[in-house]
Amino acid sequence: MARAGLSVERVTLAGAEVADEVGLDGVSMSRVARRLGVKDASLYTYVRGLEDLRGRIALLAADEKTIRIAEATAGRSGKDALVAFADAWREYAHRHPGRYAATQNPIRIDPALVADAPGPRRAVELTYSMLRAYGLAEPDLTDAVRLLRSTFHGFVALEAAGGFGHERPPRESWVRALDALHTLLEHWPPSREGDPS
Repeated sequence: MARAGLSVERVTLAGAEVADEVGLDGVSMSRVARRLGVKDASLYTYVRGLEDLRGRIALLAADEKTIRIAEATAGRSGKDALVAFADAWREYAHRHPGRYAATQNPIRIDPALVADAPGPRRAVELTYSMLRAYGLAEPDLTDAVRLLRSTFHGFVALEAAGGFGHERPPRESWVRALDALHTLLEHWPPSREGDPS
């Protein structure tokens, strides 16, 4: 029987809060149960287990991050949109490190949940839409999406790990990196499709 006040959404949110506090790897059914003031067994009415919970945290985080990026980029294009997009990405990673990690780690998620989740699909749409303003078409669009994701994630992951020990503040390097990305996107090199080298 379902415990009063518990729901899939509440269990998922509690798991996300734990992830932000102790890291995604620190999330356990016991920790989430303690946070909710229930016994571990009570959670299995709402999630199938730890992997299912982590998958739900990933989808929650993808939705949250996408909403923030959509709000930040609304009505913007070109460099303004790129900077707003990147800043929203970085800010979400700073504020919600455990949730953010869930969006970047390979987690097996129930395909039915993914099909119903708007976050991942909307994230792709937002990214491609922003890049089309630079006049990119396939396969360059996909290559540019991969470049942006690698740059944004690489920067915030190194920053979170304390990987920027130089006295220059990371924010200043972030701003310059976005300047460089904008310049690259405006002058995207011609495709080398079919080039044997």
